[in-house]
Amino acid sequence: MKMIGRIHTDFATKFGVPRQSGLVPELIGKIVLEPEYRNPDAFRGLEEFSHLWLVWEFSEAVRSEWSPTVRPPRLGGNRRVGVFATRSPFRPNPIGLSCVKLEQIDLQDSRKPVIWVSGVDMMDGTPIYDIKPYLPYADSHPGAKGGFTDGTQVRRVKVEFPEEPVAASEISGEKLQALRGVLEQDPRPRYQKDPERIYGMSFGEYEVKFTVQENVLRVVELVRG
Repeated sequence: MKMIGRIHTDFATKFGVPRQSGLVPELIGKIVLEPEYRNPDAFRGLEEFSHLWLVWEFSEAVRSEWSPTVRPPRLGGNRRVGVFATRSPFRPNPIGLSCVKLEQIDLQDSRKPVIWVSGVDMMDGTPIYDIKPYLPYADSHPGAKGGFTDGTQVRRVKVEFPEEPVAASEISGEKLQALRGVLEQDPRPRYQKDPERIYGMSFGEYEVKFTVQENVLRVVELVRG
């Protein structure tokens, strides 16, 4: 397969990336195509769709060997299930699939067309292999079963920023809202419970440090990196 482009997001590392697409609608990604695919005709009609499927590579999880079982975060990281019963990045072929919202097809950029999407769950620079339209009549199954995820809850926490965060005034409202959405998902691994530990993550050009205690995530430092 050939990489058709890369998506650019606010995540320099995998820590903090939402575990599924669409969980934080405010997260924006920009798909920049490789030169040979920068043909607007290839995207003719795409603007008529509201959502897209992105086929991409878990580029930071490429391994020479694979395991038939993995430990899903939704099960606390202490129960193994078959790799094909999960969306784990550690697969025989490190292929990811995400449903995102199409925000804009930019034909003014010198690298046109540049595709802007939201609800992303990918690191900055992730290779994109294909773009397909989401079809509600075929892709939506309201009565579908969610396997082991039906018996687990999405862990969300209350987010508190300091009264005067150093860089909060510099972050646009949309960016700050996206950061809040990421933190509400509780980026920590499920097995991390230490209320005194200070966690750190990169978000765009900012460094965010926080603690979590009794379902309250407190940002202790927010500075431009």
